[in-house]
Amino acid sequence: MHMNVIIGTGLPPADHALEVVERKGAGHPDTLADGVAEAVSRSYSRYCLDEFGAILHHNADKTALLGGAADVRFGHGELTAPITALVNGRFTAALGDAAIPVEAIIEAAVREYLADALPRLDVTRDLVLRPRVTQASSPGAVLGETDAQQAGRRFWFAPRSLDDLAERTRLFANDTSAGVGYAPSGIAEQVAIAVEAELTGSQQACPQPWLGTDVKIMVVRHGNQVHVTACVPQIAEYTPDLSTYVGRRARLRELIAEIAEETAPHCVIEAAVNTRDNDERQELYLTAIGSSLESGDEGVVGRGNRTNGVISMLRPWSAEGVSGKNPVYHVGKLYNLAAQHAAERLHAETGRTVAVALVSQSGRDLDDPWQTVVQTSSEEPLSEPLVRKVIAEVVTDLDSLRARLLVGDLATA
Repeated sequence: MHMNVIIGTGLPPADHALEVVERKGAGHPDTLADGVAEAVSRSYSRYCLDEFGAILHHNADKTALLGGAADVRFGHGELTAPITALVNGRFTAALGDAAIPVEAIIEAAVREYLADALPRLDVTRDLVLRPRVTQASSPGAVLGETDAQQAGRRFWFAPRSLDDLAERTRLFANDTSAGVGYAPSGIAEQVAIAVEAELTGSQQACPQPWLGTDVKIMVVRHGNQVHVTACVPQIAEYTPDLSTYVGRRARLRELIAEIAEETAPHCVIEAAVNTRDNDERQELYLTAIGSSLESGDEGVVGRGNRTNGVISMLRPWSAEGVSGKNPVYHVGKLYNLAAQHAAERLHAETGRTVAVALVSQSGRDLDDPWQTVVQTSSEEPLSEPLVRKVIAEVVTDLDSLRARLLVGDLATA
């Protein structure tokens, strides 16, 4: 391993005086787009493994969801125009003469995922799928005397056999990119995750049929002052009138404040809910299926939570869209997950706040990052032998990350 290791100091600690943190909930359109893209990649990967013993080249990380339209009133909500799923990317459509039912795999994965994520959405009536997939190679497939070479760029998405999968001989980075992770999480991050998880998770503190999942949490912390603003939808069918809506909104504010206080017991909590509501005009966060995706909002891969579940504006993060990328060699996926794992390991071993950036170089061995940058909150830099040991163990065990991704056990957003 020849990676260059850079170790620095000056990183603000996790309990630094300022935090600005956002978490997009389970039913937020961007979270749903990430989930759809990852479900498609996972389903395609499993099909390839079952049929051929290898994951063929693909990516769905440019997926987008386009919102429909809804008729919403107290006691009633229904979609009047469907949601559209645009699964954009590239998929190998055949291995030699063995055709792969790409569009069928995509359709089944999208409908299954959205049916589970939005139980009130009729995925047979109110969901339109538009797969936009190609088999074009990235630049590099120069035609000529090299056409017949094994594992050439010409056969990147049209392999004649498994021998045309270059990564089976040498696993290398598909791009020059960077993955970033840090640990530990800050107080505001913990609050954002705890509040959203309680409202939309399986163990809801408020398990009511009127509660939608397109929850968004914004937390600003200044010292021990924690300000929380939450957007929480209510389901129209289970909301008979304005007074019911207003009463629930008040209870939600109290519940969110309680969760925040439990998560950050030494902080002063201020909570607000649905601040855009105008009760007199009856402009409210009232929905048919619990997500703004029903009424014109859009979701796009990469605009949602980072791999640690939050968007933390004052801490290091990558703009890579992780979900939907090929789990075999796409560094935009693997290096973000690996960097987060490495940061957690280094924090556990040193007790310091740590940030890790793994920088790839296109074509370089995947288990040998071009540059590794580690920054810590202490005045003394971390030990280089420790850093090299942890990074080496993480990047040479990417198979464990892939295994967890393939069973849906590792979140990508």
